[in-house]
Amino acid sequence: MPLSRLIIYARAVDETARFYEKHFGFEISRHPGDRIVELCSRDGGAKLMLHPAAKGQRAGQSVIKLVFDVEDVEAFCRRSKENGLEFGPIHQADGYQFANTKDPCQNSISVSSRAFRKVD
Repeated sequence: MPLSRLIIYARAVDETARFYEKHFGFEISRHPGDRIVELCSRDGGAKLMLHPAAKGQRAGQSVIKLVFDVEDVEAFCRRSKENGLEFGPIHQADGYQFANTKDPCQNSISVSSRAFRKVD
């Protein structure tokens, strides 16, 4: 059974929705009376669901990282910087690259070319 949705608890739901729309190409979907904002990728994959955070939840306290598959990490990070999103250093791993950043709620995000690596 495939993983289809991830919930992100957000203090700034609207800002976080615009962040994923602008930088990762998600489409924002809202339904009247629903507290959850659903973000759908134009390329398929799991949906992100933004849920208002409870007062007691601390920003970025979860132990999860969202990883987005990109074929060219350097090019993606360069384009992102032009759009106002800075990634940390690009790391070279075993046949792929990755770089990290945070969303407006301080959740960890990575872009990685691991899905495109050549495995012998």
